[in-house]
Amino acid sequence: MNNGVLLTIGSAFIFSIMNALVKAASDTIPTAEIVFFRSIIGTVLILLLMKHSRIRFSSKGIPLLVLRGVFGALYLLAFVYTLANIPMADAVILAYLSPFFVIVFSRLILKDKLPPRSALLLLAVLTGAGLIINPLDYESYNLFALAGVASAAFAAGASITIKQLSQRHHTYEIVFYFLFVATLISAILMADNFVMPQGIAWLYLIAIGVVSLLGQIFLTQAFSHENAAVVAVTRYIGIVFNILWGLMFWQEIPDSLTIAGGVIIVIASILLSNRKPVAEKADIDEVKGSQQEKATVR
Repeated sequence: MNNGVLLTIGSAFIFSIMNALVKAASDTIPTAEIVFFRSIIGTVLILLLMKHSRIRFSSKGIPLLVLRGVFGALYLLAFVYTLANIPMADAVILAYLSPFFVIVFSRLILKDKLPPRSALLLLAVLTGAGLIINPLDYESYNLFALAGVASAAFAAGASITIKQLSQRHHTYEIVFYFLFVATLISAILMADNFVMPQGIAWLYLIAIGVVSLLGQIFLTQAFSHENAAVVAVTRYIGIVFNILWGLMFWQEIPDSLTIAGGVIIVIASILLSNRKPVAEKADIDEVKGSQQEKATVR
């Protein structure tokens, strides 16, 4: 097993720990407040990295940088909200719908061409999501699950903006706007609902910020050691880690619909992530960019 694969598995494990910390913190801390602490800690750390690497802020492209930040902030808010209210396995599997939305948005916004098999794979992803959400059995769970789908859509929106930004801006600057905008938006949302953390909640919140950066470092290093498609496929082991934490700490046992939907989504997403271009090299760049962006979305 090479270093790239090991780093990818390590990042998936670390991010699963972060998800468990988020779920634990959500017992006493509102969603927006969790996102605020996660973001403000990350903002401080990324500023230190920018200073150490002597990365300067750009004077151009600010609107798109802010838009990327908005998409990232909405992704975090939707994902944390979902994670706080439904089993970890369900929330994480729904978040892995992002390749579906990346391809859809690329077609609608960037006018990218889709290979013939993509239509069937996209339909398969929708089928998998439908099994998990189970809209025929209406209950409040469905609303939380739909928030999970929204988190994948926002993550994909961030990926599309990154494709444009990465040509002119350093990764650290792009990540800074993501975290800074998320800090501002979450601060506004939590203003009327702030809960002073008590005891172990402080440990959860600080650990979330630190662990997320550690996972980011592992994932970034993985992309530097291994092909983007291999990293993308290997990352799905994170679903197993999240299932284990859910089972150990919250006695969450995935039902048959979640298992079936998860298998369909994972297989279809892997095939979508490894799709080959119809005629243009640009399609290859788009796939690589969408996979590598998952490192910065998190």
